[in-house]
Amino acid sequence: MDELKKAMKIAFSSEFAFYLKAHNFHWNVEGIHFAQFHELFGDIYEEVYGSIDLFAENIRKLDAYAPGSFTRFSMLSMVDDEIAILAAEDMCQELLEDSNKMTKILKRVFDMATEAGEEGLADFLAGRMDAHRKHSWMLRASLK
Repeated sequence: MDELKKAMKIAFSSEFAFYLKAHNFHWNVEGIHFAQFHELFGDIYEEVYGSIDLFAENIRKLDAYAPGSFTRFSMLSMVDDEIAILAAEDMCQELLEDSNKMTKILKRVFDMATEAGEEGLADFLAGRMDAHRKHSWMLRASLK
């Protein structure tokens, strides 16, 4: 169970980092396709942000404490920070790569939750994987 708790904290921190990056890109996107990317990044960050509280609550249900500081998020996240202001297409490509990474991270934790008999947690994680698959599809389609 300790490994599941640790994996959940990593997934949660990575999800928060993904949310923050999408929000950053929403604020700072420029270019001829500004409106499209601004709206897409906004839709993504809003959906992901809507999952953050439930994510933390699922960690608490495991009798663990949810990370709640930038320091802890930075230590645990597998989604890299982006401090540069990228071109719109580069923002989209980076979010696509991170969304695919999130799907893999969530799948690993889903498998652990299933093995531990944590069906409710597995259900939550399946929903998060599905959401990231949709984000990836929309980002991929926007890059074509």
